[in-house]
Amino acid sequence: MFFGKIIGTIWATRKDENLIGAKLQLLQPITARRENAGDPIIAVDTIGAGVGETVLYITAREATIPLPVEMAPVDASITGIVDRIDLM
Repeated sequence: MFFGKIIGTIWATRKDENLIGAKLQLLQPITARRENAGDPIIAVDTIGAGVGETVLYITAREATIPLPVEMAPVDASITGIVDRIDLM
């Protein structure tokens, strides 16, 4: 799992049939210190996150696990909204 920040919403008039009804978000990967960590990615929002929120996301084959279909062309899924990060 990785940290990210939602920086926008993607609107698609056409998409794979397994993604119909799914919300796509533009996500900036970040570190635990909330510093940018790479280029923005598109992730399927499985929990209803909004712009500006810090989230947890997963990538690769595991990204399809939260979806209600067995196979979908997904490489990243948002799986949690972060309330706070405490660093020791």
